[in-house]
Amino acid sequence: MRHHQLTEVTMLKKLLLAVAAVVATMGIAFAQVDINKADQAALDTIKGIGPTKSKAILDERAKGEFKDWADFEKRVKGVGEKNATKLSEAGLQVNGKSRDGAPVKVAEAKKDTAKK
Repeated sequence: MRHHQLTEVTMLKKLLLAVAAVVATMGIAFAQVDINKADQAALDTIKGIGPTKSKAILDERAKGEFKDWADFEKRVKGVGEKNATKLSEAGLQVNGKSRDGAPVKVAEAKKDTAKK
């Protein structure tokens, strides 16, 4: 009987670790990343930004911080209006602001409804 109990405890620990990993991953997915403060690793967490795009962003930022979304779109090759909106939806911000026209995240919308 003792071996059976140990097996159940081990399985429970593995399940809890898996749940913790999923919760941790979800937290990263909703993180807000400011383009003027983030390092390459933080930029790479944004869906739609990979190593090449994050390097281009950092190279442009080295010339001076991005003033706003329009400045970002103008200076970084391959980032247009549609792409910028998608990046904003994924959590990218310029000077702490999401891009105008980007939908509000579901998590934020729930908070607003709860306050009413």
